[in-house]
Formats: sequence, structure tokens, C-alpha cells
Amino acid sequence: MDKASHPWSVPVTVDEIPETGLHLELEAPDTVRAAIAQLAGVREVKEFSAVFDLARRGAGVQVDGEVTGKVGQTCVVTLEPIENDVRETVDVRFSPHVVRDEAQDIEDAVLAGPEAEEPPEPLVGGKIDLGQIATEFLVLGIDPYPRKPGAEFAAPKVEDAGPHPFAALEALKSRPGGGKA
Repeated sequence: MDKASHPWSVPVTVDEIPETGLHLELEAPDTVRAAIAQLAGVREVKEFSAVFDLARRGAGVQVDGEVTGKVGQTCVVTLEPIENDVRETVDVRFSPHVVRDEAQDIEDAVLAGPEAEEPPEPLVGGKIDLGQIATEFLVLGIDPYPRKPGAEFAAPKVEDAGPHPFAALEALKSRPGGGKA
């Protein structure tokens, strides 16, 4: 596994999940938060935690939970530092019988519409990496265009620099008949 693209690993094997389910609460350490900040392109990840409930579903696993965090970003309008809260709900199924074809997944999603159920993720080697799931959901939940509350973009005022480049055409249009006089 590439540490740069998957800086947090918390593997759980299906055999570790009791029939009654498994509840886990995870807190990312400082080193992991620093690596995720770099991966996500934010100044810092101040807080990052996840709560997961795992349940066996036949040969597969259902993972439900929530990922929360606080990220330090830069306002796209004022360029001032700001902090944003991230809260993402996790609802993912894993199945050992899934062979993914991304092109087919996209086509199926388009044909099924927005209300369609997500296909299960592949369960490889009987393991699920909760750290990787938490990281993916946190990064997906980060606002790509963060704004400080009340910050609004105002386009710079352009001073009149002389005749408009289409002034001659405008003059032709305003003449009777739209042609030459």
C-alpha cells in the first residue's frame, strides 16, 4: 500500500467481526493528520475521527458510520486562513464476489438514475481498511472553494478605456435599415 495516497491504515478482517456486529471509534494521530493535510491540499487537519458500525451480510460486510474533522484552509475570496468542519456519513457495502469495471459502473449509474443503490465494493483478502475509508470520506467532504463567512467576490471595476471594439458594428445596427447611410 502506498503510504502517500493511503496515510492511515486500520485493517479489520471479516473474521474479527462478531455476528452481533462491531463498533469502532477511531482517532487519527498527529502524523496521520499531517499526511492527510498534504494529500488533501489543505493547510492542516486539526481534528479527524471516525465512528464505524460493521455488520456481516452473508459473505460481505456493511459499514455504517460517520467521519468528522476540522480542516484549516484558505478563503478563496480574502485569502485569509479559515477553519471548516467536515462531517460525512458512511454507508458502504463490501462483497467478495465483486469484480469492478469502472466503465460499466459509470454506465450503470447513468442508466439507473440518482436514486439507484450503489454496487458493493470488492472485499479483497477478507479485509476492510477503515483508515482508508475514513480518509476517503474526509477528503471528499472538504469544501474545494472555502469562503470566510460573509466574504463575497467583487469583480474589479474596469475603467472606460475608450471606444468599445464593437462600437462600429453597434453604430451600423442603430441606423435605419441596418445598412450604410
